[in-house]
Amino acid sequence: MNLMLIQDFLKRAGLIGMVGPVLIVLILAMMVLPLPPMLLDILFTFNIAVSIMVLLVSMNTNKPLDFAIFPTVLLITTLLRLSLNVASTRVVLLEGHTGPDAAGKVIESFGHFLVGGNYAVGLVVFAILVVINFVVITKGAGRIAEVGARFTLDAMPGKQMAIDADLNAGLIGEDVARKRRAEIGQEADFYGAMDGASKFVRGDAVAGIIILFINIIGGLVVGVMQHDLSFEVAAKNYTLLTIGDGLVAQIPALVISTAAGLVVSRVASEENIGQQLIQQLFKQPQVLMLTAVIIGSLGMIPGMPHFAFLLLAGAMAWLAWHLSQATTRAAAREEAQAAAAVATTAVIPEAAEASWDDVAQVDVLGMEVGYRLISLVDKAQDGDLLRRIKGIRKKFTQDIGFLPPPVHIRDNLDLRPNAYRITLKGVEVGSGEAYPNQLLAINPGSVTGELAGMHTRDPAFGLPAVWIETGLRDHAQMMGYTVVDPGTVVATHLSQLLSTRAAELLGRQEVQQLLDHLAKIAPKLVEDLVPKTLPLGAVQKVLQNLLDEGMHIRDMRTIVETLAENAARTQDPYQLTGMVRVALGPAIVQQFYPSAQELQVIGMDKELEYILMQAMQSSQNGIGIEPGLADTVLREARAAAEQQEQMGLPTVMLVPTQLRDLLARFLKRAVPNIRVISHDEVPDFKTIRVTAMVGGRA
Repeated sequence: MNLMLIQDFLKRAGLIGMVGPVLIVLILAMMVLPLPPMLLDILFTFNIAVSIMVLLVSMNTNKPLDFAIFPTVLLITTLLRLSLNVASTRVVLLEGHTGPDAAGKVIESFGHFLVGGNYAVGLVVFAILVVINFVVITKGAGRIAEVGARFTLDAMPGKQMAIDADLNAGLIGEDVARKRRAEIGQEADFYGAMDGASKFVRGDAVAGIIILFINIIGGLVVGVMQHDLSFEVAAKNYTLLTIGDGLVAQIPALVISTAAGLVVSRVASEENIGQQLIQQLFKQPQVLMLTAVIIGSLGMIPGMPHFAFLLLAGAMAWLAWHLSQATTRAAAREEAQAAAAVATTAVIPEAAEASWDDVAQVDVLGMEVGYRLISLVDKAQDGDLLRRIKGIRKKFTQDIGFLPPPVHIRDNLDLRPNAYRITLKGVEVGSGEAYPNQLLAINPGSVTGELAGMHTRDPAFGLPAVWIETGLRDHAQMMGYTVVDPGTVVATHLSQLLSTRAAELLGRQEVQQLLDHLAKIAPKLVEDLVPKTLPLGAVQKVLQNLLDEGMHIRDMRTIVETLAENAARTQDPYQLTGMVRVALGPAIVQQFYPSAQELQVIGMDKELEYILMQAMQSSQNGIGIEPGLADTVLREARAAAEQQEQMGLPTVMLVPTQLRDLLARFLKRAVPNIRVISHDEVPDFKTIRVTAMVGGRA
């Protein structure tokens, strides 16, 4: 509580940002200002306490980013140890002639108690600690950080694309996607910082060795020449003080290095190190029993310490038996629950007479899965496809403007075990395969190598892909693949089909619900339109025309107002759609050009425009185009669309208002990537630049 009060006071006073700079200044001041032995004792004890805290925090984190400040902590603790070394060296050289307690009780205790007052033993122990810290722990942790930083940077594009895929599929929101992107950047920064911070510890070990020799040699010189001590007394006093000083610094350094190794060698999970050790190392009774047999056999060999070996073997055998019994009891409970479920479902109800209730309606949206994909939709087996589908429907509603029908999922034994199919009003509109225990690595076109696995194509967009084992995720992301799980594959396919077939999903029931929703805020507007002026079917057809050309219908107020204003003049859905499009012009342009002031579009040659106008006027139904002219338009439109795509520009074609509807319907199937807009749909504040031409050159 006191610490929280201090933090609150510092924050209110605006001083919390000064804590770091003040701490660094105080540490650096210790290198210059003389410190009394008692203050040295307190600071050495504080250094040991900090190192233990860092070790415990590193063991209780679930992923490296939970301790993102660790590289900075590593620098500060290293600087603290070096400052204490400088301060203690000053005291040792100035007061070492007075006895072994000249530099404080902490250094004296480490010099006497830990090495028994024998400076030869102390030198050996100090050398061993330095070798362990420098050669083993620090070098290994630095190598792991270096490799982790490189792999993390290589895998960033694949991880970013996986986040974009989840966002587009409606599985996550924009806030979650932004948070995940930030975590990926932080992870790369963390491993890069750890790679550099490990050099601090390595330099600290080297500095410790140099300081040791400086203290011993300098102490001998000062003791013999300045204080008239005998060589033996000077060697004993200054060497013990130096070794105590070195051990006081190297033990915390060893603890900090161990913490660094634990942090960078962790595999991110929902458990800390202690939980992972228990769950992964001591949860296999067969391994424990085999180890107990081997240890017990070694203990039976003559000359071996029988008590230690047999005691440990007995303890491990008891633990193995206990775990085996617990596993058996858990399996028995599961069998009992399964038997009870079978008994409950085995009761055959009495046959009833047929009725109208037996007439099954065709599902508007359905999904059928093979028996191996049942785990994706079964919550008891950690299947999350149902949750993903809820997210897809929510995102569709927010983006398109109406609530799609629910997706009814059922198993189908006629399908292949790993197959699924998506139906619209009982008709298959999409199908694919997914493998629950594997991952799909999608090639976005910029991968650096081939992966071993089953080659296929992404069912949503047709990109080349490979089904791989789960252990190859990081390797695939490092090579530039976008790696997704089976649930995401199915969900993304469903999301793509919903977007492309939005017009077919908008029935009269959905249109009525849209009008009822609008009537809550504008009741008179809806009342004047339907059914007084325009029938519900005509409104539905206008909305379907908008959806069919990739438009959303979120702005229902503008749509209904435009229909109410023009319904007295015409009841033709296509003419009404054109009028609605003019009213929605700014939104249409913004959809294709989100923030551009200049619209770079595909234009049409004036002569070709005139010919098409004449063809419309001479045609009986107003939509006929002579075959030769049609081929010319299609060929020119494809070439212009390819030119726009090569320049990285939207494939938007700008035509006169009279031709927009004709060309939009004509090009829809032949050149589906072209969007046709009219001059009347472009807002006055936008400028136009023709970058490609149909029927001529820009």
